[in-house]
This record gives sequence, structure tokens and C-alpha cells, in this order.
Amino acid sequence: MQLTELPKNRPARVATIRDEREGDPIAQRLRDLGFIAGERICIVARAPFGGDPLLVRIGGTRFALRRVEAARITVEPDIPEF
Repeated sequence: MQLTELPKNRPARVATIRDEREGDPIAQRLRDLGFIAGERICIVARAPFGGDPLLVRIGGTRFALRRVEAARITVEPDIPEF
């Protein structure tokens, strides 16, 4: 599923980052920021009325992503740690 479809506060893991074209700078920037396969991710907050941005936590860092950027990130739901 795309990150934009993940319910708020539901843990997941990054599966892939979709490149729009070869050498895609936005996809590369997401990877540089830590959005890499296997990393735990969670949506912390959403803008009202389904707008931008999404507040995303990956590791111990929070990022505000536009929906168009978040839609490039494919995630797999994760089982919470106890």
C-alpha cells in the first residue's frame, strides 16, 4: 500500500520508493533522509480535510511530506513491538 493509505498511528515498514524517472532527485532525497526498505514508519498526523502535509515519523525523526511525495513510498503494515 502507499504511505498515503496507511491509517494514522499504524506502524509499518518501508518497502520501496518509486522513481518517476531515472535519476529522480525527489526519490533520491527521500532515500537520503532515511526512507529505505525495512525502516519503521508511522503517520503521526494528517492535515485537515485530506490536504497537505502528512507528518511522518521514521526512526526518531519526524518529516512533513506532501501527499505527492508520500505516494511514492510503498509500505507494508507492521506488527507493533511489545
